[in-house]
Amino acid sequence: MLSNKTSISSLFKTVGVSVSKRYFASSSSQHRVTLIPGEGIGPEISDAVVQVFKAANVPIIWDKVEVNSQTGVSDAVIESVNRNKVGLKGPLGTPIGTGHTSLNLALRKKFNLFANLRPSVSIDGVKTRYDNVDVTVIRENTEGEYSGIENSPVKGVAQSIKIITYEASQRIANYAFQYAVKNKRQKVTAVHKANIMKLSDGLFIKTAREVATRYPMIKYDEMIVDNCCMQLAWNPDKLDVMVLPNLYGDIVSDLCAGLIGGLGLTPSANIGENAAIFEAVHGTAPDIAGKNKANPTALLFSSVMMLRHLGLEEHATRIEKAVLSTIQQGKYKTGDLGGKATTKEYTEAICKAL
Repeated sequence: MLSNKTSISSLFKTVGVSVSKRYFASSSSQHRVTLIPGEGIGPEISDAVVQVFKAANVPIIWDKVEVNSQTGVSDAVIESVNRNKVGLKGPLGTPIGTGHTSLNLALRKKFNLFANLRPSVSIDGVKTRYDNVDVTVIRENTEGEYSGIENSPVKGVAQSIKIITYEASQRIANYAFQYAVKNKRQKVTAVHKANIMKLSDGLFIKTAREVATRYPMIKYDEMIVDNCCMQLAWNPDKLDVMVLPNLYGDIVSDLCAGLIGGLGLTPSANIGENAAIFEAVHGTAPDIAGKNKANPTALLFSSVMMLRHLGLEEHATRIEKAVLSTIQQGKYKTGDLGGKATTKEYTEAICKAL
């Protein structure tokens, strides 16, 4: 769905329906948050968020823990997230085709973070093909092709089992509609490949249809995933909120990020019933790690969603406006946005804009 990009207030709105919000105190009290800096450029962009939060006087106490290929998801990490209920995470590396299991996937499974929320909204000062993109991907985060059930029954043959359940499909569909209602969205589209995967994706859309009947105020439709990709590239105003199984959501959310300037501008939230982890979904960028070149915008926008999740709306809006105005003015853009500013210069400009 296209929107008026000129309004920079509340660009990344409430994450919606996590039951974990019941643990949070009033907006005036201190909140303890788990901070996972991540790998590669992760520590640099995490430091940028900490600096901006300090300048904005955000009532956050950071509980810093490490997750990497050496530590894995340690007991200290588990205890911290279970205690704090909220985390902010930098990028983690995942080996391709070999090596350890994805640490991002391990965190989602450990804390049952069933919903991945990825809004993509056009930003003034970032020129792309479309000027007014405003779409949201809501991805089922716990099953599908990412269930992790793979084997090689005989030499030269590998198989991966895709799991779709009624329970998980109902839960993610409910989340999508509740998000749409709370954020005054108009339509939810269930994206699928049920024309081919008639049982698994068939169960997903059958469940989404059932849930849709409970929300007559929200328009509901369905779209085959390949057509969805074409429509997003050709005419993104046809889409608003999309709810998808795991793999499709992973792919489509990156496509949507491309519409607004890339993963360096796109926030992400992983929401569960008892915890939430907000993250930058771009890579670790080892080629620029430690060189003061990283763009912290995605993690900053993710932290804005985190603040709204915590009920800290005033702080969220101040930081959001400061980031957006800094990008719009154009003087302090990092290299990936066509500028020459360092991470430090960009972060300091945001702090001054506060």
